[in-house]
Amino acid sequence: MNKNQIIVLSGLLAGLAGLVAGCGGGDGAGSAAGIGATKMGAPAPVKATRWASVKFGGGGYVPGLIYHPTSPDVLYARTDIGGAYRWDAATNAWVAITDGFGPTEGFHHGSETMALDPNDDKRVYMSTGMYLSENPNARLYISTDRGDNWQYVNLPFSAGSNNQGRAVGERLMVDPNKPSILFYATRANGLWKSADYGQTWNQVSSLSSHNMSKAEIEGVFWSGVVGVEQVIFDTSTKGTGNATQTIYTAVAPDYANVAGLTHNMYKTTDGGATWTGIAVPEDVKGFIVPHMVRNKDGMMYVAFTKDTGPGAGGPSRLYKFDGANWTLLRKFDTQQWVNFGMGGLSVSGTGASTRIALGVSNSWGNYDGMPAVQLSDDAGATWREIAAMAPHLPDSGFYGWIDDVEIDPKNPDHILHVHGGGVWETKNASAAKPTWTNASEGIEEVATKALTAPPPGANYTLLRAALDVGTAVQTELFKSPTRGSWGMFNSTYGVDMAWSNPAYIATTGSPGWNTPNVAGAYSTDSGVTWKGFATNHPDALGNTSDASNLAVTKTGHVVWAPSHAAPAYTTDNGATWTYTNLPALNHMGIDRAYKVVADRKNPNKVYAYNSGGSWWTQWGETAHFYTSTDGGRTFTESVSFPSKSWTVDFFASSIAVNPNAEGDIWVADGLNILHSVDSGATWTKLNVTTPIWGNGQWTPDVYGATSITLGKAPADAKYSSSIYLAGVIGNVWGVHRSDDGGVTWTRFNDDKHQFGGMGTLAADQTVPGRLYLSGGGRGVLFSY
Repeated sequence: MNKNQIIVLSGLLAGLAGLVAGCGGGDGAGSAAGIGATKMGAPAPVKATRWASVKFGGGGYVPGLIYHPTSPDVLYARTDIGGAYRWDAATNAWVAITDGFGPTEGFHHGSETMALDPNDDKRVYMSTGMYLSENPNARLYISTDRGDNWQYVNLPFSAGSNNQGRAVGERLMVDPNKPSILFYATRANGLWKSADYGQTWNQVSSLSSHNMSKAEIEGVFWSGVVGVEQVIFDTSTKGTGNATQTIYTAVAPDYANVAGLTHNMYKTTDGGATWTGIAVPEDVKGFIVPHMVRNKDGMMYVAFTKDTGPGAGGPSRLYKFDGANWTLLRKFDTQQWVNFGMGGLSVSGTGASTRIALGVSNSWGNYDGMPAVQLSDDAGATWREIAAMAPHLPDSGFYGWIDDVEIDPKNPDHILHVHGGGVWETKNASAAKPTWTNASEGIEEVATKALTAPPPGANYTLLRAALDVGTAVQTELFKSPTRGSWGMFNSTYGVDMAWSNPAYIATTGSPGWNTPNVAGAYSTDSGVTWKGFATNHPDALGNTSDASNLAVTKTGHVVWAPSHAAPAYTTDNGATWTYTNLPALNHMGIDRAYKVVADRKNPNKVYAYNSGGSWWTQWGETAHFYTSTDGGRTFTESVSFPSKSWTVDFFASSIAVNPNAEGDIWVADGLNILHSVDSGATWTKLNVTTPIWGNGQWTPDVYGATSITLGKAPADAKYSSSIYLAGVIGNVWGVHRSDDGGVTWTRFNDDKHQFGGMGTLAADQTVPGRLYLSGGGRGVLFSY
């Protein structure tokens, strides 16, 4: 499975109600100096906290780059799950512009399309909504200051920023002559128009009034509902005050078939009042139009590809269209071992000297001249390859998903393209062999599943398990990791180290294509080299999903809890595995597992927490807590665990141990904070967190306590560790910190830094006040 398939499965529930709340930190906005921590009511912010990304570098898919047509260096990047970014030419890096999105906006942390006002380079539009449905759940976010601040309106249709076909674009366009007018080419509801800067919307029924039903959407959901595919205003003027009359749009076969539309492309000459079908060449009928652009001289350039994408396969064609005639410029036919599609498309110049940059998708390999970015300087008469060339093969990890290519409007020698892991650029495209560099600085789009901070003395700072990229060992926070389980897994879900020997690290994940039988691995040299366990947990290969996790008690001793399975332990580094006495978990249509954690003071003690399932399973199963005193072989249930009346999603709960005291355990069960100082024999409920409930809902809009971790305490602390909680205290959601064992709490972030959702926390054991957190598709952030 790729990232997109996995996130569809694991993220749908989280997106529906913000189940996995996000968190972050701030620059002090709204803090009040001199206000101390509070036990009741809203927690006071701590001294201004600064936040930065733990650098991975890109890591995720950027479906679209959007240049302002006239203002230099005004450039945006939209991502499928990790928010949006604005280019900062002064620092030569991207700046996140959606970090203010809060715990209920996780579903909106992916952008299906963005649009810029050609007359006002500060006005930005961004549509959001990760997964397409028959429900009108998309939003339009509007900024008048280049994304520093946003307001939104609810849209009367759905969007799919993380569905297949998400590189088609841009779907949203602003009329350059009358910028109060916007058109939106939707996936399942035809074409829509706003005449008031996006505040209200009406369906353009003159093209089609069909709204796809649930059955129609589900019929092509996995291949991707593409629908109407862009809007192009056929004009070279702007700011006239008169609405542009001639407009083009394209329609994918999935929508055309159910809406009774008979053409791939349509044109209006009366501002959308009526539409006329355009006959396309026979060899591209029924194809997807991933990109079409209008040149300044009025010529239209249109890419056609058979498959949906991302990384769409062919056959594929590039045509130019003068309004009456089609001219073939480039084609790829499907042959043995060759199935090249077309993705990105950008043009510069006019007439016979038009420069065309064409992204070739589904081109996998590593050879000189492999199609990746094709360039023509004579309007398509001749072509050359400018990206996949011998000098760049060591860095050619960008091939395959070249689904957007952009020529800088102010410098045609500067060309950027996207791929599955960020952005690349060349600034000498006219050279015989252009030089390409990674242009992803500032973009952090890794979907993180687990974070673990090592004990003092380790030669690394942080362990991070993530979808698509595996487990990374971070030795420096501001440099991309060089150690990791690279190539062993498609994704990893859990990671831990031996507290007495942090050089020993174990991780679990889904097997890679070249390691089909490896679901767990270990390193004995702090992540420099890795080996797959000699054998897997007996149920691991059949239960490789996000909830899988493990605990390391000491070198070679691991307790492994795959999804739904009974945990098993090894004392011989994976040569053999033996089931614990814990029962397997029932399948409930959701991903779940025991959360297993090793006591850091006593390696014979291991704790296991079953959160119960989810809110709708309360009548079928309750939460349970177990303790082992023999290294994870046998477990005894805590009869006094106070959470038996409450069940919660696996991903909205957590367990943490105090590394400075044996048997000191903290649980965030979605509703409350629970604390035990005797290895789970007795428990105290803190009663400081309160979920935020919506009207008439069975589940909270925001859970009260979802992730908890303990880290190095300041010298004057009343408790041996600082406690960090993602949750709601005093009706204020955020990361909250306590230095006195949970008696008083201070908010650790502000509303400008919420990161669109958060899945897990980890705290540094050496630096007081340093917290690591995973944002909603935003990689890993840390406080400093």
